[in-house]
Amino acid sequence: MSEQIRAIVILSEGANPHVVDSALGADPSIEVVGYSDSLDQDWQNLLSEQSDIVIVACESYSERAAHMIDRASKQRPDRPVVLMAQSSPNGLLRQAFESGADDVIALPQPPDAIRFLLEKVIARRKGSASVTGKSTAPLICVLGPKGGTGKTLVAANLAVALARRDMNVVLVDLDLQFGDIGLSLGLSPTRTMYDLMKAGPPFDHEKLERHLIEHSSGVKVLVAPTRPDHASAVSIDYLRDVYASLRTMCDIVIVDTPPGFTPEVIATIDVSTSAVMIGMLDSLSLKNTKLGIETLDLMGYPTENVALVLNRADSRVGITHDDVAAIIGRQPDVLVPSDREIPRSVNEGTPVVASRERSDAAKAFRELAERYAKTPPRGPAAPASADSGDKRTLLARRRR
Repeated sequence: MSEQIRAIVILSEGANPHVVDSALGADPSIEVVGYSDSLDQDWQNLLSEQSDIVIVACESYSERAAHMIDRASKQRPDRPVVLMAQSSPNGLLRQAFESGADDVIALPQPPDAIRFLLEKVIARRKGSASVTGKSTAPLICVLGPKGGTGKTLVAANLAVALARRDMNVVLVDLDLQFGDIGLSLGLSPTRTMYDLMKAGPPFDHEKLERHLIEHSSGVKVLVAPTRPDHASAVSIDYLRDVYASLRTMCDIVIVDTPPGFTPEVIATIDVSTSAVMIGMLDSLSLKNTKLGIETLDLMGYPTENVALVLNRADSRVGITHDDVAAIIGRQPDVLVPSDREIPRSVNEGTPVVASRERSDAAKAFRELAERYAKTPPRGPAAPASADSGDKRTLLARRRR
């Protein structure tokens, strides 16, 4: 007997539910576990249903069907999406694939042909992502609409802080033209994202492991291209496949982004589970931080999943923390103080959470890490005489 296929079915405009039911219901091994005829209902609940595939049904391909495909593919990058058209796709197959569809079913088709296509798509997606039964890891997108706010600093220290809690962390440098994650961690860019893109799909675990560079902390890094002209080699579709595979081979993925909302950044936000917005105590940065948070809100991003980090939070520049809350509309979640150890650690390629772990800046980064980790922090590699200080730090953290 054939293995059961669990499908979510979404009807676009003009789709005849009776035709769809007839096409899928003829095979008892295809089980519809979710059904929607409206784009406006609660997609979070619908698409969170455990299923093997999403089927977007339409009378003929349209912008609305493309939007549904796009949203479904971004909601769960590891799950394939198929377009089921009740008439010819009118030569628009390329647009369907660009929207994120894995394949197209042009009705009418016999039940065994539909079953074969669904099996093929599911097998292909599993093969490309090398899914081994491990749950999809969270993806944190580190954002900052204005350059120079410290996104790379935060991303690198957050990654190392989580690795020090024995988490398997992958750090991706998405600043494709001028990425500095490798430099901030003291890594030589022997393999980069450009090399991965040239290798092409499928982006299975083995291929990704060959292109990740491991830091002494245990963080594995996908380094940005070393030349600005190599940035154009990074495809949005490829990027989604890379994220989907990375999220099945580690505990958490952290993505450092360039300033602004580029197509690559938007694609990353769409598949992320949390975002960290970085701001500073200057009017230009705060204005752009406010616009960045408002943009996330317009994209439908849950506000509770956005952490606001204020870098150089103790700078005396005539702007108070109350002013920050008044401008942005919320209080910062984490305050990273100015610390001369930070530029020193960057120059040395050793994040402060590892090299100056007792500094106030390191404590702030560990506080941020606590939002994404459930395991207790690993004890610092320090002499025995420092044990009492470590206990005081832990007690203070628990009180907070």
